[in-house]
Amino acid sequence: MPIKISGDLPAYNALQEERVFVMTGDRAERQDIRPLKVAIVNLMPTTLDTEMQLLRLLGNTPLQVYISFLRMGSHESKNAPAGHLERFYAPAAEIMKQGERYDGFVITGAPVENLPFEEVDYWEELAALLDYTSANVWSTLHICWGAQAGLYRHYGIPKRPLEKKLFGVFPHGVNERFSPLFRGFDDEFLAPQSRHTESDREAVAAQPALTIQSETEEAGIFIVTAKDGREVYVTGHLEYDPLTLDREYRRDLAKGLAIDVPKNYYPDGDPSRSPVVRWRAHAHLFFSNWLNHVYQGTPYDLATL
Repeated sequence: MPIKISGDLPAYNALQEERVFVMTGDRAERQDIRPLKVAIVNLMPTTLDTEMQLLRLLGNTPLQVYISFLRMGSHESKNAPAGHLERFYAPAAEIMKQGERYDGFVITGAPVENLPFEEVDYWEELAALLDYTSANVWSTLHICWGAQAGLYRHYGIPKRPLEKKLFGVFPHGVNERFSPLFRGFDDEFLAPQSRHTESDREAVAAQPALTIQSETEEAGIFIVTAKDGREVYVTGHLEYDPLTLDREYRRDLAKGLAIDVPKNYYPDGDPSRSPVVRWRAHAHLFFSNWLNHVYQGTPYDLATL
């Protein structure tokens, strides 16, 4: 939430330069407040777990947030309980037809990263939805494969396969210290990664509309933004709960797949020991910062987007 101070206070201009949310008394008295509308397109194979992970983070602020879940009508999910999607998720095509507008939008990862985008069975529908967000959503948060899909659709940024799966918890640096998304962040923070592909960094860096906000030499690009934070691309999984990487690791082992022990996750790299969570605080901080950024920038009347 913003702080209300006098515009004449010496700290006012300095705080604005650091992009700390401040407002004068006049603005505070005129400010209209309403719940934020946020839609989640949940494409993850762990449907119920992902719902909990995202809602836990989006619910940790004083803001009122109205959540809607959307599904791809062109795809039949086999990972949700029978009837769950039909009961709780609206078809994406329906909200586009109705012209619904949102303050925030979240597009998750999906287990399709080894496929070319055009070979994903719901790609045409998702591409139409990505186009729709550009005009009907104030800020869209893309996660993992969702980030790769958004960068490809909006900017033609290709993805490429990694030599082996990037799997574990990795340190990331902050390039844009005064970005609203990194308010309160340490210079280095940890975040889970679990992917076989990456967006081409050279292509991202060459696109003047994009800013690489966070990256690391080992894990590559982590967070990219465009349009002053109205597009946010996160290549990893800050939303993961303590045992998500553990479940992925044991699932792949059970399938006989070649999988390394997730890096920097189990104490001493020993899968027989319980993992230590070292990213939870920054996960909450990032999602709170994003929601606050949405709250400060979105118009009261979404029809004016």
